[in-house]
Amino acid sequence: MKQERTISFYDGHFSAFYSEQSVRVKNKIKFVFSIIRTVERVPEKFLKHLSGTDGLYEIRVACAGNIFRIFCCFDKANLVVLFNAFQKKTQETPEQEIRLAQKLRKEYFQQKHHEK
Repeated sequence: MKQERTISFYDGHFSAFYSEQSVRVKNKIKFVFSIIRTVERVPEKFLKHLSGTDGLYEIRVACAGNIFRIFCCFDKANLVVLFNAFQKKTQETPEQEIRLAQKLRKEYFQQKHHEK
């Protein structure tokens, strides 16, 4: 299968979340990542732009009746940079999680700019 995009992780936030999950949830996350990596047009069921967030997306994972969200953005059109993640327990996405993801996105691009 052709790889459409690469996934990278920023500053350990996602890794900390991932390490706490059950094997079943980890396998579902890996499955969703494989779709994001290989499918040209990723269905909104798995990856959705968050309106009003200036380029922030959420990766959507459902497993055993639980819903998980992983915030990310694109860098150079094909690189997905993963930030924070959480288990969703209400209909609304918690505002503090969105603010954290926006802060991490800003830090990522500032750091990248300073490294050039």
